[in-house]
Amino acid sequence: MLPWHTTIGKTDMASHTSGHKKMQDYRRRLRAAGLRPVQIWVPDTRSEHFVKEARRQSILVSRHESEQETLEFIESIADMAPDQ
Repeated sequence: MLPWHTTIGKTDMASHTSGHKKMQDYRRRLRAAGLRPVQIWVPDTRSEHFVKEARRQSILVSRHESEQETLEFIESIADMAPDQ
């Protein structure tokens, strides 16, 4: 068995430090401009669960009488070019 080794050399570490410094400076400028970082969590639209749930809800809505006008409107504009 071969021993573990790292491929990070001195130049890689220097660029990591440089990148880290640039990010710190960037964030400092944003904060000075009156902004603050915010983290949000959103549904993973790539997950199988999301796809199944979206499909389930879409079917329910499509069958509901009160949504028919809205669905017809969405369908009428879905294929429109941006300049129409």
